[in-house]
Amino acid sequence: MSTVYSIRIPKKLRELMNLVNVDWQKEISKYIEDRVREELIRKYIEEGRKNLAKMKNISNADLIREDREA
Repeated sequence: MSTVYSIRIPKKLRELMNLVNVDWQKEISKYIEDRVREELIRKYIEEGRKNLAKMKNISNADLIREDREA
């Protein structure tokens, strides 16, 4: 399933795009996929860093005790 997302570009750019033999839909979709992937990786790394910072306040003994009680 797909959806439509439209953007405005300068008329001159559109004219230049027509001069080259490129599948713009494919190119733009690939760029968006790559960009989304990069942003998600950044987001997950940041979340991981925040979680790691929270975990630094917990001692190993507390973790072992909690595991044994579970």
